[in-house]
Amino acid sequence: MKVSDKYYDEVFEFAGLWDLPSKCGLRIIFRDGKKIVIVTELYQENPGTSVTAAGYALAKQICVSKGILPEELIYIECNPDTNSKLTFYDEEYFEVTFPEIKGLPGRAGYRLLTEEEVKEIFKNWGTGQA
Repeated sequence: MKVSDKYYDEVFEFAGLWDLPSKCGLRIIFRDGKKIVIVTELYQENPGTSVTAAGYALAKQICVSKGILPEELIYIECNPDTNSKLTFYDEEYFEVTFPEIKGLPGRAGYRLLTEEEVKEIFKNWGTGQA
């Protein structure tokens, strides 16, 4: 199942678990002094670790590669629509918070975004006003 490139601007190669070569879709939206990083699962096109399993390690690699400071980061995981009959493959967006980014102990927190929140993220996308 191929993921449409409407979900990402580039394919980002990263070191997955055990440094396994991995790939995800990546889009960065600049808004109000923040950088909204959206990583998209590529399913069969990804030879390695999923974006969810890579978690904080992937977020950290993107921050280093793209020069993003932790206080600027809003990190979103996208499970793209693949037109599958299985609900596992329905389109969903999750905001993920990593305590490690701020030097705190704890586990990542996932929050499913509402349809309205997703629309707000993408408003003006591609118009040069995002």
